[in-house]
Amino acid sequence: MSDPITTYVIGHISIKDAEKWDRYRSQVPATLAPWQAELVFRGEKLAVLGGEHRHSDTVVIRFPDAESANGWFNSAAYQALIPLRMAAAEVDLISFSAPGG
Repeated sequence: MSDPITTYVIGHISIKDAEKWDRYRSQVPATLAPWQAELVFRGEKLAVLGGEHRHSDTVVIRFPDAESANGWFNSAAYQALIPLRMAAAEVDLISFSAPGG
């Protein structure tokens, strides 16, 4: 049996309403805990060194495997936050596999 493949969810974010974004961000950690997820990085864009990138902020969340990442995203707890997220920011949310963690 092979080891689970670590999965990262990366969000590229353009904030539309800072107050709503703060409310959304404060509620996300509780939705991650049941899935053994870890916030790896959250930051603001410093410079685009090549190509184009329209968003101002990025977040990286590590999950033990793809099933956990999908379970989190599809959970009732996270789905309940999506309307607030959509009102607060434009977010491109992408999952990536990382064999070997």
